[in-house]
Amino acid sequence: MNNAVEAQGLVKRYGSTTALGGIDLEVPTGTVIGVLGPNGAGKTTAVRILTTLTDPDEGHATVAGFDVGTHGHEVRRRIGLAAQDATVDPLLTGRENLVMLGELHQLRRRDAVARAAELLDAFSLGDAADRRTSGYSGGMRRRLDLAATLVGRPEVLFLDEPTTGLDPRGRSELWTVIDTLVGTGTTVMLTTQYLEEAERLADDIILIDHGRIIARGDARKLKRQVGGDQVSVVVVEPAHLAEATRIIASITGSEPNVDAGARSVTAPTTLGVETLVLAAKEFTEAQIAVDDMSLRQPTLDEVFLTLTGSTADDAEESK
Repeated sequence: MNNAVEAQGLVKRYGSTTALGGIDLEVPTGTVIGVLGPNGAGKTTAVRILTTLTDPDEGHATVAGFDVGTHGHEVRRRIGLAAQDATVDPLLTGRENLVMLGELHQLRRRDAVARAAELLDAFSLGDAADRRTSGYSGGMRRRLDLAATLVGRPEVLFLDEPTTGLDPRGRSELWTVIDTLVGTGTTVMLTTQYLEEAERLADDIILIDHGRIIARGDARKLKRQVGGDQVSVVVVEPAHLAEATRIIASITGSEPNVDAGARSVTAPTTLGVETLVLAAKEFTEAQIAVDDMSLRQPTLDEVFLTLTGSTADDAEESK
């Protein structure tokens, strides 16, 4: 599979501050890469370089097969960019905004009108299509701004926190649009503050901190990187806690964490679902009744906390 985005050794400095300390990227065509990191980690700087808005101090990158430094015009013809702030013209209607952009993309008037109607419908803006956007709510303007990035059917789409300000319905609609785009071969680079969004959409996730990539992989791989699965058992009778602890320790080979108040025993395990099978057998033979038995992975937020020292919420509040 060809790469839609490639970067080697990207460095960007602002005075004495190093925003990017030399990152490498490979994003296969038709995939979604999620970019996570605390505020100031370098996420937006990387996007600005890849969209030709900023020149790197060192390194080079290609997008859609063209060098961002020497063939910026060709790159811009093939990408879409949705920044954090809406950029639609408030004096025009939603339809007029999209038709105008279609004509700027050199679509014939008829095709521009058809494309506008298609996008207005996809983002549930049909009823407001002929109203001036100055009267749109913040969420509506955000949806229109996202629709505007798709007018030219970009090969590579850069979305910088695209669902900030959207209600759950609007977020779900955008996710559906992204799924459809990727299904037709579009490549998406997504920066987001919503960890569940990265887990839901991204084929690959990179975690940036202090201008460097500190972890990369799909959500499951990242979760395993910080401790793997956890088995948890809640017994009915507190008197059975000691025996339950012994059983879980013998199965997992780990020292369990015991919460007497919750009547629970928890331990890391590398055996996956087999842990539950073995534990159920042992508890049955020991005649220990349980209220609950489960196997879970660390959450993506726990990964974020472990690797960066802050939660995603902390990172957002620090802006």
